[in-house]
Amino acid sequence: MRRYDLDWLRVIVFGLLIFYHVGMFFVPWGWHVKNNVIYDWLKWPMLFLNQWRLPILFVISGMGTYYAFGKRTLLQFNRERLKRLGIPLIFGMFFIVPPQVYFERLTNAQFTGSYWEFFTTVARNGVYPKGNFSWHHLWFLPYLLAFSWVLSPFFQRIRKSPGTFVRWIKHLVAKPLGLYWFILPLYLWEALVEPFFDITHNLIHDWFAVINYSTLFFYGFILVALGDTFWKSVEKLKKQALIIGLICFSGLIICWQFEDGYIRHFIEAFLKVTNLWSWILVLFAYAAKYLNRPSKTLAYANQAVYPFYILHQTVTITIAYYLMDLDWGFLPKASILVVGTFGISWLIYDMIILRIPWLHPLFGLKAKRKELLAA
Repeated sequence: MRRYDLDWLRVIVFGLLIFYHVGMFFVPWGWHVKNNVIYDWLKWPMLFLNQWRLPILFVISGMGTYYAFGKRTLLQFNRERLKRLGIPLIFGMFFIVPPQVYFERLTNAQFTGSYWEFFTTVARNGVYPKGNFSWHHLWFLPYLLAFSWVLSPFFQRIRKSPGTFVRWIKHLVAKPLGLYWFILPLYLWEALVEPFFDITHNLIHDWFAVINYSTLFFYGFILVALGDTFWKSVEKLKKQALIIGLICFSGLIICWQFEDGYIRHFIEAFLKVTNLWSWILVLFAYAAKYLNRPSKTLAYANQAVYPFYILHQTVTITIAYYLMDLDWGFLPKASILVVGTFGISWLIYDMIILRIPWLHPLFGLKAKRKELLAA
């Protein structure tokens, strides 16, 4: 049975990604292009989103993997993952990401020619950041592909015969606050691995991110394998999880005011993982209660979300480059970026991608044109 709440969450969280990347233009943290005025206050809502935004995407992706297996063989599943994730990644690296690098190089006075000159000469010279060839925001795709391939034999076994392991997890989850046992591995990674490995999104040397995100991806698969046990448990926990999440994020804000050290690190690690897991449970619980129903809007948005994800950051950075030196204030610039990113991405998706069938696999679409247009 299809979980429409998971479809809605996927759409909503990827939609938040657009707002988040617009915010990156204005906050003190490094990004590809930056506004001429930095707004320090904006980092607080950004930090709140940043705690659970990526973790829930990996959990949802793990849940989707459970359904994607279906009756497929291991070979069929891995081939389908390569098609849905690998083709858009390669296409994106060659054609979607280069404008982002181009505008970054212009901003930093590292290139002065036209985009055509950049694309035909140096766009694929060396690996970013020293070079120009990169997957940028599409880093999510190779991580999902790697996790899917590595974990697929184990997933197939669980899908066919859940056995003792799933029964043990069900027994654990059915207890009061049982879902909070899932934070234990996350705490170990945050406390003992994170200090030694910066997040790079380059996959090969990104040890903390690989271990942490693959754990969350695995959790997603297992939680769906639990069936009604998970959904009943998360429903019972929703109010407690909301309170715990509010307390933990407030605790993080206080914790960040103190000088870094061993005591702060271990406290912060506990607050981080408890906070992110609480908000994930809250979102699943309330989505299950209010969003688990089909609609035409969802059908359309669910098809559009992958192409939007592929396109959006290039659109945002392009608009941001032409806005960055204007003295227009936060609200006008942010509004133009949000509306422009959604609007241009939608026009490209609806007017071009949907209507040219050979573009569909390049943007991860698997349905035929007529089915997509009717959705």
